[in-house]
Amino acid sequence: MKVAIKRLPHAVDLPLPAYATEGAAGMDLLAAVDSDQILHRGDIVAVPTGISIAVPQGAEAQVRPRSGLALKFGLTVLNAPGTVDSDYRGEVKVILIHHGKEPFTISRGLKIAQLVIAQYTRIEWNETVELEATSRADGGFGSTGLR
Repeated sequence: MKVAIKRLPHAVDLPLPAYATEGAAGMDLLAAVDSDQILHRGDIVAVPTGISIAVPQGAEAQVRPRSGLALKFGLTVLNAPGTVDSDYRGEVKVILIHHGKEPFTISRGLKIAQLVIAQYTRIEWNETVELEATSRADGGFGSTGLR
């Protein structure tokens, strides 16, 4: 699948999102910030990536956390996964929240999230009075146990 991408003026010196390894599902998104941003515990920030994309209809771009940032620094995508719809043409931004104990610095070009392109299915509702029965029924929130 080919996806059109536009590099914005404030990111001309940054590489486009890319897969870090042969088996990677997501491409790394980079911070297109002008200067260092220091995040403290609880801070929420929308970080620009310097790109706009044209996701094909029937697909979405999912903005996901990077596991290393989450584990080592407590930094994650707040609305994970964030969705970039096929009709959005603005700049892709990453909403980050800092849960870590120590301040974290977002610098220009830092890998801040990953982008996964995924197809989806649109549905039509079929309203009914009763749903098909299953063995689980309405059991939720831990109803299947821990082991």
